[in-house]
Amino acid sequence: MNGIASEAARRERGTGPGPAEYRPPSVRYCGIDEAGRGPLAGPVFAAAVILDPANPIEGLRDSKKIGPNRRDQLFVMILNQSLACSIAQASVAEIDELNVLQATLLAMRRAVELLPIPPLLALVDGNKAPVLRCETRTLVRGDGLDPAISAASILAKVARDRDMLELHRAYPDYGFDAHKGYPTALHLERLRRFGPSAVHRQSFGPVREAAIMAGCRAVSKAPHD
Repeated sequence: MNGIASEAARRERGTGPGPAEYRPPSVRYCGIDEAGRGPLAGPVFAAAVILDPANPIEGLRDSKKIGPNRRDQLFVMILNQSLACSIAQASVAEIDELNVLQATLLAMRRAVELLPIPPLLALVDGNKAPVLRCETRTLVRGDGLDPAISAASILAKVARDRDMLELHRAYPDYGFDAHKGYPTALHLERLRRFGPSAVHRQSFGPVREAAIMAGCRAVSKAPHD
């Protein structure tokens, strides 16, 4: 297989260049990533980061592969050492109205529009990108390849985790502090027991099922003539 065919096959499989092969763009660009597409509750977050080549940040990598304490440290470093960065979100109502993919792309667009320095290029983790005013490229598994995307993944992850802790204080029955809204066994058990809260994504299957169960229980407990 020649080089062109090999590259085409790799793209078809949904894989990209390895760490040794990847080279960041040579123009001023922002990395973009999201956090919170999979959970059953809470907003979806996105971040955009333009790193400063003169002030590098050591230890940037996929946020899922970093412990909470180190993520918090890197969060502060990214805010202080990047040329520009921003964090945005799309609400639960927007997720239910648009679907979670479109809401995620909306949050990404908002994050880029909030940057105080306009990028010449936006490099987006994954294979879907928002419509932006600048050139846009996608990079599958980019949070493990590109440092700016890694930085964006850290900002989005930390911001969303902190938001879920605030939601836990408002809705302590659901255990948001433990699972951050993801469909764990604990979350599903609490959802079935208490029914959906105002911050649950009503368009998601497990939430709809819990709402139906809660409605059935309410009917069965209602007084009958």
